[in-house]
Amino acid sequence: MLTAVNGAMHKRVPGTLSVQAVAGGVVVEPVEGNMVRFGRNREAVDVCVGLDDDQVSRQHGLLVRRRGTWWLSNTGRGPIELPNAQWLRPGEEPIPLSAGYTTVFVLGSRGRDHLVEFYVAGSDGTPPPSRHRSVTRGPQVWPLRPKERLVLVALGQRYLLNEPSPQPLTRAQVAELLDALQPEAKWTEKRVERVIGTVRERLSAAGVHGLLRTEVGEPVGNTLSDNLLKELVRSTTLCPEDLDLLEPAEPDGAEGSVLRFPDQQQ
Repeated sequence: MLTAVNGAMHKRVPGTLSVQAVAGGVVVEPVEGNMVRFGRNREAVDVCVGLDDDQVSRQHGLLVRRRGTWWLSNTGRGPIELPNAQWLRPGEEPIPLSAGYTTVFVLGSRGRDHLVEFYVAGSDGTPPPSRHRSVTRGPQVWPLRPKERLVLVALGQRYLLNEPSPQPLTRAQVAELLDALQPEAKWTEKRVERVIGTVRERLSAAGVHGLLRTEVGEPVGNTLSDNLLKELVRSTTLCPEDLDLLEPAEPDGAEGSVLRFPDQQQ
């Protein structure tokens, strides 16, 4: 049975599925064989997504209750973006939904991403409480040692400059920049790599996904550094103000210029 979402969620039977998009949503009982379809064709799906975007398929996704679990399939022509930088592509095996919230994006045209949120009621069926008056919690800010912050700011300066589709600098470029900034420190590619690797391992142990080779697959390329920098910027661990660390000190108090790799000089 499908019920239209109306207002706040109340206590539900464990396994009950709520599906919510901009245009509305439904609540579905955890009965074997129950299903929810979502996509662009309002007349043919249960939850309408991307009504005015013809890059969203008429039926883009399907959720089915099987063997006590809700399974998500991509039945459209374009990919569905999952949490932790993962993708569900057309024709791939369905994935199970865990209890709690799962947020996905259906990729549309002209840079639009259409959000769909799933909520599977846990063992007690109690949804998260409303927090209208709670103090706002900021993101998880990761502690960094001064040396680590310096290396990561140099590595990720393109991210902090808000460049489109930024990429990390190479280890050689970072070592060159830091050697110019701190000649006495004798920065090398290997030393830069050790610093970056230490931070990746620490954050991975704390639960950040996508920082290990085994999590991203081959070829790795820049993926590990890209995921690390995105997490540090998203969490506000690194901020544009940190670019001041790349500004050489001037003995006479004059204002210096930020050291950047040659293709970034202003």
